[in-house]
Amino acid sequence: MTPLQIAIEKAGGPAAAARLLGVSVQAVCFWRDGLRAFPAAHAAQLERAQEAVCRWHLFPNDWHLIWPELIGAEGAPAVPAVQQAA
Repeated sequence: MTPLQIAIEKAGGPAAAARLLGVSVQAVCFWRDGLRAFPAAHAAQLERAQEAVCRWHLFPNDWHLIWPELIGAEGAPAVPAVQQAA
């Protein structure tokens, strides 16, 4: 299971997640099934609704750019080193 699938299930399933986020069940199912991209704007609210998945799990490649306040937070992964232009 992906981190998003886990977060949706831990939040009570697609219908509960949809109510929580103020979106349709169909939108949640599209995100869960990878048919649409999960919007970062909903990540913090979904994170608060369950304790299994953090925002950095949902956006592992760019969480530090979206939420710089999480850098250095307990449990946060290391920030990838910036590659120098050749």
